[in-house]
Amino acid sequence: MEMVDGLRVLTAVETWCQVSATLSLDDLVAMGDGLVRRRKPLTTLEGLRLAVSRYSGRGCRRLREAFGLVRAGTDSSRETQLRLLMLRAGFPEPEVNGLILNSHGAEIAHGDLVFRASRTILEYEGRHHSENALQFAIDISRLDELMEEGWRVIRVDRTLMARRATLLDKVDRALRAGG
Repeated sequence: MEMVDGLRVLTAVETWCQVSATLSLDDLVAMGDGLVRRRKPLTTLEGLRLAVSRYSGRGCRRLREAFGLVRAGTDSSRETQLRLLMLRAGFPEPEVNGLILNSHGAEIAHGDLVFRASRTILEYEGRHHSENALQFAIDISRLDELMEEGWRVIRVDRTLMARRATLLDKVDRALRAGG
């Protein structure tokens, strides 16, 4: 518990534990990823682990299962959904927001989901990527640099996520081509 404006309220981590009885596994994983996100995380994986080990209420089994799938460093719940889809399809676990350097050692990007061994990146593209002119320009430049360095970038949006067979086939071909 913590105090907010003189009221005792559950912390974000305690809330995550409490909602384990009502949320789906994937929603719990996305919420857990959000707690240990890349920018301004609310806790650490160790903080989550400790909370899970102490929790014995309704949903504790689902909470433990979700914790096993939580990864630090995410930027969005869509990235989490995409990562879980890749794992369930039998692909190796990708790096979350893995740092990509060019051949001179300069940073190019943090790829949403990085399959480093095959030089393949999955980038989830939300609406803001096309609606914000500055973001769109940054994305174009970054994708161009990644391709120049020999990376295969698969841009995923809501439509492609809904066409799972097509998405999984694209990923399978990219990973095979990359070795």
